[in-house]
Amino acid sequence: MVLSVVKRQGAVLTALVLCAALWSPARAQDSGIEIGTKAPAAAVETLDGKPADLASVFGKGPVVLQFWATWCPTCKALEPAMTAAQKKYAGTVQFVGVAVSVNQSPRAVQVYSAKHSPTMTHFYDARGKAVGAYDVPATGFVVVVNKAGQVVYTGLGGQQDIDAAIKKAM
Repeated sequence: MVLSVVKRQGAVLTALVLCAALWSPARAQDSGIEIGTKAPAAAVETLDGKPADLASVFGKGPVVLQFWATWCPTCKALEPAMTAAQKKYAGTVQFVGVAVSVNQSPRAVQVYSAKHSPTMTHFYDARGKAVGAYDVPATGFVVVVNKAGQVVYTGLGGQQDIDAAIKKAM
């Protein structure tokens, strides 16, 4: 009887911890690929359907990866900060959008990105390889990689300080 009560209390405590983790606002570096790891290669596609690899963008300078979707409200909230950072760091930092394949097509991504982020390099993650390699918890996830190819920042949400994240890669 006592063991049953202890097990039940343990299960309740575990459930409360999980609920708190799920309901608390996401902060930078709480999820996703571990800080300090080498940014992994991942098979993706260009928006016109040609095979590509995320590894092709690393090693030339800092890179900001944003995992996003056309329908994502968090991504829309992040747009002003990303646009400002693209203007501020033009020619110094490469910005790469990795569009997830959930409920969108490469064509929809082409149309949206041409209007909202034309200076960003865009890839389409048709098979979820990049999402898996970067342990992406949700759209609106940002990863900053330094010139050496190491992850220096991860963040989730529409209110990230992209400028401060980029400074970690400089």
